[in-house]
Amino acid sequence: MGFLIDSCLIRALFSLYILSIILASSAAKTRHLKWEVEYMHWSPDGLEGVVMGINGQFPGPTIRARAGDTLHIELTNKLHTEGVVIHWHGIRQIGTPWADGTASISQCAINPGETFVYRFKVDRAGTYFYHGHYGMQRSAGLYGSLIVDVAEGEKEPFHYDGEFNILLSDWWHKGSHEQEVDLSSNPMRWIGEPQTLLINGRGQFNCSLAARFSSSSARECRLRGNEQYAPQILRVQPNKTYRLRIASTTALASLNLAIGKHKLVVVEADGNYLQPFSVDNMDIYSGESYSALFTTDQDPSNNYWLSINVRGREPKTPPGLTILNYSPTSASKLPNSPPPVSPRWDNYGSSKAFSNKILALTSTPKPPTTSHRRILLLNTQNFIDGRTKWAINNVSLVLPPTPYLGSMRFGLSNAFDQKRPPDNFKHDYDVMRPAANQNTTSGSGVYVLKFNTTIDVILQNANALKANVSEIHPWHLHGHDFWILGYGEGKFTENDVSKFNLKNPPYRNTAVIFPFGWTALRFVADNPGVWAFHCHIEPHLHMGMGVVFAEGVRRVKRIPNEALACGLTGKLLMNNVHK
Repeated sequence: MGFLIDSCLIRALFSLYILSIILASSAAKTRHLKWEVEYMHWSPDGLEGVVMGINGQFPGPTIRARAGDTLHIELTNKLHTEGVVIHWHGIRQIGTPWADGTASISQCAINPGETFVYRFKVDRAGTYFYHGHYGMQRSAGLYGSLIVDVAEGEKEPFHYDGEFNILLSDWWHKGSHEQEVDLSSNPMRWIGEPQTLLINGRGQFNCSLAARFSSSSARECRLRGNEQYAPQILRVQPNKTYRLRIASTTALASLNLAIGKHKLVVVEADGNYLQPFSVDNMDIYSGESYSALFTTDQDPSNNYWLSINVRGREPKTPPGLTILNYSPTSASKLPNSPPPVSPRWDNYGSSKAFSNKILALTSTPKPPTTSHRRILLLNTQNFIDGRTKWAINNVSLVLPPTPYLGSMRFGLSNAFDQKRPPDNFKHDYDVMRPAANQNTTSGSGVYVLKFNTTIDVILQNANALKANVSEIHPWHLHGHDFWILGYGEGKFTENDVSKFNLKNPPYRNTAVIFPFGWTALRFVADNPGVWAFHCHIEPHLHMGMGVVFAEGVRRVKRIPNEALACGLTGKLLMNNVHK
């Protein structure tokens, strides 16, 4: 009798297990999208120029999905004379490294007239975005938002009544192709500061929404509201809590965001939940994303500014502005006080204080207590044959014509430099002064990581070419999240290891290194593929500021032929066809 009861119980439990799998699979969906990328005339800031858009939209369409969904995106290149790829920023591409959208790393660029299918799972809820990852196409406007809601039946660890999504970017009136030529010239012609800061692709160059509060000569904007550069108004009801999703796809600018007279409670960063903390304003570096809650507890007869300002560089770009519009007040009523004042651009103490408040929620995975390998990456500005470059451990990255994923998967050892890049730099290098020898070399070598091992990366900032100059660099890792174990001043030493936060470090995909400082990261090399790790400032990457990690490449299966139809892998495919 007991055996019979046990058998029935086992069958019942097994049936429930099968049912749960069926329900989970039925809740997840495959979302099909058809996109065409093309150049088009647009007025992001009131001055018409050429932007890179998708399906006639700038920024590109917002993707909305649920955790567990599969995205199936047919991307057709309508650019006529150049290739294109799209990187899905923050999506780890577990099992689909060929869909990461990095030209020369995960795939060949999509040729004019061709269609490439990106198919991948969005496994985790969060605020993400996508952007071009070929040349400087992000600077040309190829970007959009990607929002992943929690899976059906799940809840987030915070409550809100409504939400807004804002994508931040910067805009130049000089085209991205001319910028590329300028940066590669001898001597280099720096691209300068952006003309305009954009909020959801909209800014004002030839006028100001807040002219009456400004000492500049900018005239007040006279807008009907249907202009391409008119701000998108954030319409709210009094006494409600709203979620503000924020992502920065800027090419250069580090930003500070604030809403006049409203506190921001930061709850998410790069798709991971945080211990909530309250601030008056928040720094956002290129490649980062956040969610912040705010409560509409101010006088509903007034409207309020949402403003973004430049941080980390002497600001020569006016603030980006839009309006928080309280119902029933008219959206045409401008706020009666000036836009919020951000901390001074070079107040790094404020920036570091904000970064140190970012701590993981207790449910976040904890880092391994030790690592198997430590890689120290020295960030320097250098020359190669008189041309200005950025280098990592004295190597400026140059990508090969054959994607690493294909060449490493099929053992094509002549496709890229086989010399192993250095794990360290000279112990006597003075990070506080310009180097005695400011020349560097270029290379396309790969950091091969043993699969399933724990890797520490120490990002070490240093003096640039000019004395007393060191810049902010936000670094983004493809295919992984990492734990930010700590920040420090000056040169990293072994004594700094004891300061690592192993209790509740933030789990992220983008991390900043401050001028003349270091940032310590830890991640597990458990995602088979070849992955970019680079400064997210577009001109810096263009000038060589990045490295390439590879792990478990032999485990990668089913790479679409279209991803490898160039360079040596293209020839390999052709030879197989003709055999």
